[in-house]
Amino acid sequence: MNLLTILDPATIDWSRAQFALTACYHWLFVPLTLGLALIMGIMETIYYIKRDDFWKRTAQFWMKLFGINFAIGVATGLILEFEFGTNWSNYSWFVGDIFGAPLAIEGIVAFFMEATFIAVMFFGWNKVSRGFHLASTWLTGIGATLSAWWILVANAWMQHPVGMEFNPETVRNEMVDFLAVAFSPTAVVKFFHTVSCGWMTGAVFVVGVSCWFLLKQRNRQLALASVKVASITGLVATLIVMFTGDQSGISIAREQPMKLAAAEGLRQGGTQAPFSIVPGIEVPGMLSILATHDPNGYVPGIDNLLQGYTTPDGQTFPSAEDKMARGRKALAAFTDFRTNRLSDPARAAEARAELQANVDCFGYGYIQQPADLVPPVWLVYWSFRLMVGLGSLLMLILIAAWWLQHKGRLENARWMHYAALAAIPMVYVAGQAGWVVAEVGRQPWAIQDLLPLNAAVSQMSPTGVALTFFLFVVVFTALLAAEVTIMCKAIKNHQA
Repeated sequence: MNLLTILDPATIDWSRAQFALTACYHWLFVPLTLGLALIMGIMETIYYIKRDDFWKRTAQFWMKLFGINFAIGVATGLILEFEFGTNWSNYSWFVGDIFGAPLAIEGIVAFFMEATFIAVMFFGWNKVSRGFHLASTWLTGIGATLSAWWILVANAWMQHPVGMEFNPETVRNEMVDFLAVAFSPTAVVKFFHTVSCGWMTGAVFVVGVSCWFLLKQRNRQLALASVKVASITGLVATLIVMFTGDQSGISIAREQPMKLAAAEGLRQGGTQAPFSIVPGIEVPGMLSILATHDPNGYVPGIDNLLQGYTTPDGQTFPSAEDKMARGRKALAAFTDFRTNRLSDPARAAEARAELQANVDCFGYGYIQQPADLVPPVWLVYWSFRLMVGLGSLLMLILIAAWWLQHKGRLENARWMHYAALAAIPMVYVAGQAGWVVAEVGRQPWAIQDLLPLNAAVSQMSPTGVALTFFLFVVVFTALLAAEVTIMCKAIKNHQA
């Protein structure tokens, strides 16, 4: 492996596009899996307590839709993991000792749980005891959630790498603290935020499908009962989303200030930084409150981060040029160490000391110019507003659905039926927008401050990557069309 080689920009762009395509399609299936797993678990628990066969039939209906979604989600998830080896082999070599651990645990433990208990959940009715079947349903959902935990641990580590040391002998970062990786505050917040978004997705989906039944005047009892369970579940999930989103904002302000500045379109920061609702409309001091929980908290802007800045309490942060200079020193020292480690141990030791002194800026040595450190501001800015705006609207729809059901007015509220149906695509758009903020906002880094994309990509022909990109477009679109068709048919033909 030659870590110092920077490849054709076309290879980088096509590899990014292919990975983004796979991730976006995969995330169409994952949140619904997480959300339906919780809701069908709640419904079967009610059946177990009440011994009412209506709740058994209701749980079975949503299990059927869960199974359709789960099967196709697995296919896209496997391809996503393989792409780390095919398209991002330098990345896999450089941090595989760390990044590979949570992925391996996810496959061995979490996925094994899902594969084991999902069979009992689907085929164990009247073959095992009610208690064992209930346990299998919950364990299937827990397996899916644990799977999300380990995947999000890996993603959180990319956002904020911890628990590792760089070994110039092997040209790899090696894990020194597994618990720091597995339970970092970034990972914990990301997990609860992402999983609660999945619960919200499942709730919106169930409310939307149930309102379609009411619109068509079919399956009335199932629809009203499902709306009651799903709307309450969704509102609880929404509160968790809001709390963890607040905590995530503080984490991003501390660990990824450029992402926060891009999400706000903030060029010049300062204390009492305003929050931009849309261009030209701002709330004074609100960004400081969100980022630091202090109206006088200092929030750096894009220009501050590029040029260097000093906070009111005297903390000084270097400019991008300073970090790039230290990064080039680290790369030069690394090359010197590798060249002389066998022939001239004394010189190699000096080079190693120089590398260690500058290793925290190692990734900046690959950056060509300071402007490369700024993600596409317009995309991150508007994606953040789309996420927050749609999330707020979805919360209002869930509140309205719960209120109308509680008051016995839902059956005749046709406007609510249409609003609930419209909410289904809305919740998916909000989820995709959230991932755009998280991942595009981190650019140009594959691993924040440690490894940029231009050093992480595989040595591949851009033509080959482009061809597989379009192949994946066709395959994934076909899979999505198949899922939507099968789901719509299952919903349309269901008779409670």
